[in-house]
Order: sequence, then C-alpha cells, then structure tokens
Amino acid sequence: MEYSTKISERMWNQPDKGELEAEREQTFIDDIVQKAHIEKELLSSLDGIETAFDGGAGSGRFSILLAKHGVKVTHFDISQPMLDKAKEIAEKEGVLDRIIFAKGALEDLSEYEDKAFDLVMSFDAPISYTYPNQERTIKELVRIAKKKIIISVSSRLGALPYLANPIQKNQFILDEKCENAWVQWCITSREQMIQSFSFKEEKLLEAFESGLLCDVEETRKAYDNGEAPWSISYHFMPDELERILKECGVKNISLAGPGAFARTIPNEILVKIMNDTEQREEFLDFCHKYDSNPYVCGMGKDNLFAKGDK
Repeated sequence: MEYSTKISERMWNQPDKGELEAEREQTFIDDIVQKAHIEKELLSSLDGIETAFDGGAGSGRFSILLAKHGVKVTHFDISQPMLDKAKEIAEKEGVLDRIIFAKGALEDLSEYEDKAFDLVMSFDAPISYTYPNQERTIKELVRIAKKKIIISVSSRLGALPYLANPIQKNQFILDEKCENAWVQWCITSREQMIQSFSFKEEKLLEAFESGLLCDVEETRKAYDNGEAPWSISYHFMPDELERILKECGVKNISLAGPGAFARTIPNEILVKIMNDTEQREEFLDFCHKYDSNPYVCGMGKDNLFAKGDK
C-alpha cells in the first residue's frame, strides 16, 4: 500500500473527522464560497445524468445534493467516520435509498467498469492526496465516467500564499464566538503566529517548482512514528490539469478558482455580507462569475476546479 493511502486512511479515520467535515460550511466563509460554486456547477450539469460517482465524498455535501435531485449516487470514501456521518445525514434528508456507500481509496477503482457512471465527481482535493499517483487517479476517474467529469484539486498558485501568511484562515472565520476548536486555535494563536513568522523565499520557490508544500520525508516519518499527519498533497498548475484531462480524452474543459474574489476582502466585510441574506446570495453569484474567469482560475482559495465532457 502506498504511503499516500496509509497516511490518508489514518488521518481521515480519526473519530471526529465526520463531524468536523459536516460543520465546515457553518464555520469558515471560504468553504461556503467554494461549495456554493461547486453546487451551481453541478446543478447546471444534470441533464441526462442518472448515475454518479462521488470520489472522496466526505460527509455527503454533494452526493446527498444529487440524490435529492433523483440521481443514483455511489458515495465513495476512505474514512469510516465520514461514511457514518454521510449515512446519518442522508437518512435525515430522506435519500438513503438513492445512495450506495462504499469504503475505499481513490488509488484503486478497479472494481468499477469503464463508463460505469454518467457523472464522476471528486471535490476538495482527495485526488491531490493520492500523490505520487495523482495523474493515474485522474485517468481512473475519467475512465469510469460516461458523460461528464467534474473535479477539484489542490491549487499550486492558490496555495503558495499560505507559506507567506500563517494567519490566512482568520480572514474567513464566520463567527469568532463559535465553539469550533480550530476557530478558537486560529484566534488564540494569531499573535504568536505573526511574531514567529519569517519569509523564506527558498521554501516558496521549492514549492512553486515541486507542487508540494510539505516535507514528504518528514510526513512519512511522522506516520511511521504513529502520528496522524496531514496527507501529502500535490498542488496542480491550471495548464497541467487541463493537459491531463485532454490526454484522457475529456472535451469542453473549463477551469475555475473558487475563492479568488473572496480572498481579496477583509474578514469584517465578509462577515457582514454573509450575515445578510440578500447580500450573501448576490455575493456568491458574483464570486461564481469572477472565479470562473480563466485569468484568475489558479488563484482560488484552496482548489482548482475543472469540468468537462467525455
């Protein structure tokens, strides 16, 4: 088994992962923006779609959405806590009978036949967690798609600013008074993170060239020592992702960078917008339009989004 699979399996199978994943849209504004973008794209792509495969489906944000629209969905994830949470939500939403839950790693989709699903989707970067097999994973996802492929992967240009901004997540906190542990850590650690930060050009240049923001060997050592480190994540360039999809035979490819517009706005303004229903809807609509422009697609907050036809 590859290190990527073993590390992801340990990290995502921590008991609290399902609950935390389900809370993200109530916690951070960048998650709201990204998921709103994906939802718009999915709902505009359902013509002729009867079956779908959601790879790395998490707590069911999009598999349940499609099930509500009558699509028969295979919800595929490496994490049992995620699967358990998704089943719980699907039952509450009345769509349990339209979802097949399957546990597995994206590195191995051999049980699925060519063109097995009308639509294949994978969001919020599980493809990137399959490093060094990310290209093969994309090819496999395309292989099992019959009509459409819609994915998002970690964005290199979008993620590089993290290395020069240790408090980047604070910009997107929706409610500083919420009890979420990560939110409270971001708030209490803010000054210490600023004081201890120093800009290192060499580190950014290395990540710019390799697409890796972490030390791979250190991550592997942490895993071998019994820790549960964050998955090794490969960050794609826009032209690279487009090339891979074209080589797989995907046509009519379009790219986007969800969060490119929102990342230019300070927290105080973002919170004000999010707390006003009318402003929020108008803002998310404009974000979708702005973030879909090819000139900004690489600067999405976390992910590089792509869709195309088979």
